[in-house]
Amino acid sequence: MYTTLISAGQLGELQRSGQRCMVFDCSFELTQPGVGDQQYAQSHIPAAVRADLDRHLSASKTARDTASGGRHPLPSRESFATWLGSIGFDNAAQAVVYDRQGSVYCGRLWWMLKWAGHENVAVLDGGLQAWLAAGGALESGVAAARAASTFTLSEARTTLVNTETVARNLGRPSQSLIDARGLARFKGETEPLDPIAGHIPGALNRPFGLNFDAEGKFKPASQLRVEFEALLGRRDAATVVHQCGSGVSAATNIIAMELAGLGRTALYAGSWSEWCSDSRRPVAQG
Repeated sequence: MYTTLISAGQLGELQRSGQRCMVFDCSFELTQPGVGDQQYAQSHIPAAVRADLDRHLSASKTARDTASGGRHPLPSRESFATWLGSIGFDNAAQAVVYDRQGSVYCGRLWWMLKWAGHENVAVLDGGLQAWLAAGGALESGVAAARAASTFTLSEARTTLVNTETVARNLGRPSQSLIDARGLARFKGETEPLDPIAGHIPGALNRPFGLNFDAEGKFKPASQLRVEFEALLGRRDAATVVHQCGSGVSAATNIIAMELAGLGRTALYAGSWSEWCSDSRRPVAQG
């Protein structure tokens, strides 16, 4: 059972063992949404299922059963479970998620599966690039459809926080916000995606890219722990709530903190895009 990371070598062994496993290709380009589909069609790990951020890992803007707001609203757990069953994923399978963009988009699916109660999900450490470097095979086109199955929701294994909770706990020691966006966006120097620049008052900044080494793999657990403890100072790791622009890259910080032995921390999925949608909410810059 793999619950955080899996190496390219371990994935190869898993596939050869015949154990039930579904691999998900979550490749995506934020400013060019269709590119992920093109990348998948050109090459992907054999039998990998397509998991698109917009179509599969977010609710439509008109959906009524969303679990969060923001630019990439979470679908309801029930809608997500229905999609999993439609592609043949069930509760007995091991899930492996990857992308080719630095593991930023596959972290969303890792988190969502935990949220649905499924613990057996791991990020392919180093993404598609690591798979290729290890001599892994590729295929093109669209993977053959699998027979539909049933995925049954169980108790969520991760914590989802809403805007009202974040607002109520601003400035309190019971909440430590960590923003995964780049420093320029956090400081409000630039904002290419949302109507207002800045950050939630009191938030700390930990750009998600800091979690990786030069090869695109997660840094050693001991190093991640030192870095997060330095960021938090005297704050309790159990109070951490992660956010970013729309609840996607924040999942990378959640994974990194878990690897560091600091527990599985909460997600504010609406993130900055939901927070800044109401001008009555406070905004900080600098």
